[in-house]
Amino acid sequence: MAAPAPPGRLRGRHVLLLLSFLVTVIAPLAIAGWYLWERAADQYASTLGFSVRAEDQSPAISLLGGITDFSGSGSNDTDILYEYLHSQDLVQQMAAELDLGRIWSRPGHDWRASDSDPVFAYDAEGTIEDLVEYWQRMVRIRYDTGTQLIEVRVLAFDPQEAQSVATLLLQKSSELINTLSDIAQEDTIRSAREDLEMARERLRAARRDVTEFRNRNQLVDPETDVAAQAGLLGELQAQLATALIDADVLAKTTRSNDPRIAQASLRIETISRRIAAERSKLGMDGQGNPTLLSEVMGQYEALVVDRKFAEESYTSALAAFDLAQAEARRKSRYLAPYIQPTIAQSSRYPERGTLLIFGAIFLSLTWLVLAVTTYALKDRH
Repeated sequence: MAAPAPPGRLRGRHVLLLLSFLVTVIAPLAIAGWYLWERAADQYASTLGFSVRAEDQSPAISLLGGITDFSGSGSNDTDILYEYLHSQDLVQQMAAELDLGRIWSRPGHDWRASDSDPVFAYDAEGTIEDLVEYWQRMVRIRYDTGTQLIEVRVLAFDPQEAQSVATLLLQKSSELINTLSDIAQEDTIRSAREDLEMARERLRAARRDVTEFRNRNQLVDPETDVAAQAGLLGELQAQLATALIDADVLAKTTRSNDPRIAQASLRIETISRRIAAERSKLGMDGQGNPTLLSEVMGQYEALVVDRKFAEESYTSALAAFDLAQAEARRKSRYLAPYIQPTIAQSSRYPERGTLLIFGAIFLSLTWLVLAVTTYALKDRH
């Protein structure tokens, strides 16, 4: 029968192992616990939530123009906003209006001061890069890509200041979305507006040319004047026919020296000259040479055609501009907050218990790895 094993004794390496645990784990945890509960300043959270919404309109008139539906632009705007919330540009704007350095350095950053919090407070003498890095610690942003919702938690050492930072952040986010919306709308209607201005200018020029033509030729409506000239010519031809008949009757019923025959001949000659003059005005001289009224009429008809084309172009451009405005309104974006910036009634940060537990786990794992490594090296030798 084997002899019982002697009772275990506490050896030197066991003592060293215990001391290493105290130094590596217990002592740092004790210091961290003291700092968290005795020196770390209370932090207050303000929460806000918002999403980018679109004017979801699909006007029936847009079907005529075949305007494309940009359904993914809301998601793109939300992605842009999410990146903007992490940007140095936003931090600089916020710091200029609220003095973030003063707000976040309120507890103090001097190790020697008993009431300061050099671990969690911001160093007021830091650069903009330091402030942007600290912003990532104090402003937590959660973005749900599925629902397109953004929720932001802002921390500060005073509840009112936390709410002020959150309120200004909401305002800056809204300004960005409004700017993006304005740019999208302007891009949509810019081309249509330019086409409308060109069509309007062409119409003005065409109408101005017609007015100048009328003033230059002292004519209101050349077509009316031509009709009047044609009517006069027809009446003269009727009178000439009557005069010829009367002359024939006189020649057969009176003597050749009757003075009425001479008068009838003079009347026929006068009417014939007048008919020739009126035909010349209408471009009917029979020699192929253009006359005044025919030239005027041709120029006027060309101007009228140009004016009509300009009017039709203007009508089409105006309709296209109305379509573009409707599409621009459909592209309108706005920021819709579903959680207004809250104000905290109690401090929930820093999360002292959680930080201490994670610290204990980390230190314990570190100590365990070091201990196992040390014993493995000793056993190898």
